[in-house]
Amino acid sequence: MDVIVLAGGFGTRLRPWTQNIPKPLVPILDRTMIEHVVSILPGEMVDRVLIAAGFGIDQMRDHFANIDLPYDVIIVEETEPLGTGGAIANCREYLGEGTCCVINGDLLTSLRVDEMLTAHKEAGTLASISLWEVEDPSRFGVADYDSESTRIGRFQEKPPREEAYSNLINAGTYLLEPEVFNRMPEGAFSMERVVFPVLAEEGELTGFPFEGHFVDAGTPASYLEAMKTSIDHSAWVRGQRIDSENISDSWFGASPEVAASAHVSNSALESGCRVGELATVASSALLTGVILETGAEVSGCMIGAGSLIGENVHLQNVVVDHGVVVPSNHVQNGGTFPTAD
Repeated sequence: MDVIVLAGGFGTRLRPWTQNIPKPLVPILDRTMIEHVVSILPGEMVDRVLIAAGFGIDQMRDHFANIDLPYDVIIVEETEPLGTGGAIANCREYLGEGTCCVINGDLLTSLRVDEMLTAHKEAGTLASISLWEVEDPSRFGVADYDSESTRIGRFQEKPPREEAYSNLINAGTYLLEPEVFNRMPEGAFSMERVVFPVLAEEGELTGFPFEGHFVDAGTPASYLEAMKTSIDHSAWVRGQRIDSENISDSWFGASPEVAASAHVSNSALESGCRVGELATVASSALLTGVILETGAEVSGCMIGAGSLIGENVHLQNVVVDHGVVVPSNHVQNGGTFPTAD
């Protein structure tokens, strides 16, 4: 099976981290976001992974040329925004003749793609969509799903809560037969608005509800949720989870230094980080080489690689750029550092 990962966005909601690093290469623990996304794929099932991307093409090619994966990786460039459907169609020349899998490039899920593929083959439809149950579906695309036939009869895009067909939303993983590509128009278009509704009317669209976890890592808050989910599910290759007198529910890369009087909780510290005396790190991600000086406090923050957080700094829900100095006694709640123009 070939796999298409949709990674064409610019990651604007994760700036300033994504001004110099394409969102698919943003680290979550010891692996990039896109490596976490494709980790749900059983290696023996996959021939090729095609990454549909519009930014950071050379960086991604360099990255995947230097890591060992059980399948080939091809970066397929989008020279202009194509939407979900156009991005998929743009990959067609690289695909084999069998079923292909499509995954949104910022989703960390517990979906069992092998089980979804089995259900798809048993249903015999042209396409299948993963489905996730939410309490309020009004912000999502909602599926009218028949649990007996497993068919999706209709779609709604962001309906009022009281008018929603169900609480099952499109969870961003698709299985497509080659015939689906014959139904795609030229240029930019949305699979959810153009192709899937037609397939649903024809009875050619199957739903696959699943349980476990489902995190869209596209915002700072959801990125940190993805980090915590990865810690909870031991989703790392290197490093270790630490629980000690002053450290709890946290993942550490190689050789971080945490002072005895410091406290770290629900956080990820990559290699070379240093947390000084009386400093506090809570629900935050610190990339390689971050230093917190005495008395600094960060909570709900993303701290870029090589940054220095000065003495008695207090940061809450802030995204700090790579390689910057936050001066001593600086206090900030929300936004970015440096502040975006």
